[in-house]
Amino acid sequence: MNIHRFVKGAGALALCLVCLGLAAPTRAAQDIHCKLQFRLSGWSAFYKRAEGSGTVTCDNGQSMQVHLRAEGGGLTFGKTEIDDGHGSFTGVYDIQQVLGHYGGAEAHAGAQASANSQVVTKGNVSLALTGKGRGWNLGVAFGAFIIER
Repeated sequence: MNIHRFVKGAGALALCLVCLGLAAPTRAAQDIHCKLQFRLSGWSAFYKRAEGSGTVTCDNGQSMQVHLRAEGGGLTFGKTEIDDGHGSFTGVYDIQQVLGHYGGAEAHAGAQASANSQVVTKGNVSLALTGKGRGWNLGVAFGAFIIER
């Protein structure tokens, strides 16, 4: 076998493989579905503050423990504790996108057993939150929902 012909043929094969790779369509990033399970407790007297923790899990197998903060102000009074909180993210392509500051507004009222739901957004990422807990609260608040590691 002629080594020159072999090298020339291998080079042509490599060039064809490279061309095929370049011609292959690139896949667009796929939206992943991520959920948040959390606990949150706090108080409000014109200024609203709550802290908690949770776990984000995604359908691609990624998960992470997170620290949560809710801060804001408005005409709001009360003290609440959410034991069974759930969230659902949209617009996420990587679990790291769930971290950051979300903005939103809410109206709330409750005594003893309490329930709350709201949607907060951060750019293209939205988070729908629901929770059940206890406490008392009344008011309208504007502010931030913050997810950190």
